[in-house]
Amino acid sequence: MISIKLKLKAKVNFDGQHSIVLQILKDRQKKIIATGLLVKKMYWDEREHCFKTRHPNAMQNNRLLDTIKIKARNIISEFEIDDIDFTLNEFETRFRFGSKRSKIDLFEFWSSVVRDLELSGRMGYARTNRDTINSLKIFHKRPTLHMREINVTFLDKYEVFLRSRGGSNGGISVRMRSLRTIFNLAIRRDLIKQNLYPFHKYKISKLRGKRIKHALTMSEVEAFKEIDCDGDIQLINAKNYFLFSFYTRGMNFADMMRLTWSDISKNRITYARAKTQGNFSIKIVPPVQGILDYYNQNRTDTNYVFPILLYDRMNPTQIENRKHKTLGQYNKSLKILTEKAGITKNVTSYVARHSFAMCLREKGVSIDIIGETLGHQSVMTTKAYVREFGADILDEAVEVLL
Repeated sequence: MISIKLKLKAKVNFDGQHSIVLQILKDRQKKIIATGLLVKKMYWDEREHCFKTRHPNAMQNNRLLDTIKIKARNIISEFEIDDIDFTLNEFETRFRFGSKRSKIDLFEFWSSVVRDLELSGRMGYARTNRDTINSLKIFHKRPTLHMREINVTFLDKYEVFLRSRGGSNGGISVRMRSLRTIFNLAIRRDLIKQNLYPFHKYKISKLRGKRIKHALTMSEVEAFKEIDCDGDIQLINAKNYFLFSFYTRGMNFADMMRLTWSDISKNRITYARAKTQGNFSIKIVPPVQGILDYYNQNRTDTNYVFPILLYDRMNPTQIENRKHKTLGQYNKSLKILTEKAGITKNVTSYVARHSFAMCLREKGVSIDIIGETLGHQSVMTTKAYVREFGADILDEAVEVLL
């Protein structure tokens, strides 16, 4: 059951006027959309949901209200004809942008997608999209950017702009992939036509290049283990985080941050990777046990293993902000630690994952097993690896590093 109603918002503005909004109810869910019209309560007919005849512009304004209701009903009819069980967000998008597909404002549409990402708790992904929107606004220099304006020439010029600001192939690729995802989403939601899609001709694959991955050798990892942190708690944490990641098959920072004591039982760590939702069960080897013992002895008031999240039940925004701040401190501390160890490579948190893979290769472990230990999700090969290799083989692969 879907109902449409025009009503007044309770809050008044400085002139004592109420905003007129369109309310849509579907499956016990409600969506409120502003119409842009204002009225004082004395001129509003609560029974008929329209302007009273004594309002100076009653006839004109009521025609506008009729147009709004007709538009809403037509959108619902279109969904029903296409047999689409639409969401209220999809209704709002269709209502706001209408059928004038070529006039879709990219910034407005993209910002609504970011808001949905934030509501769903995907704060890191939302931040990446928001950064790209801001970058495009600086490049475009105008508050509105219609999706029809974005073609291969536009993308080539945007790429030049990003390079002029120090952008690397990797960074530019992130921006372009975010933009491509938004185009795909707009097409899927039937907001733009397929012929406006610029990525048939502009190929993001050209940006891949040969990126240098700074992995540590086994001898450098051994040197890293011997670093004296001189009682500096930030350096101690950074050293522990890096080695913990290295000896837990390259566990990334986001998963370490969320790791709880309840994820640890007997001699194994069990967790779901946030990025892929893949499940991992990892044997606790001696270096990992030593790190766990250290944090168990210096336990905080939370259920988290590491002192990164300050308390339980932090909301997604707080978690993302804390992750961003702590990761920055962690990477700064890694630079100090590598200098102490005489390592000249640029070491960041993600280097632990690269180093784990490279050290396994250095020890002669097959690429197939390395791919499985890292949890790579290549379409068919990963499924084959899961069937072929048991947990004992993966555990043995890590133990060659001890």
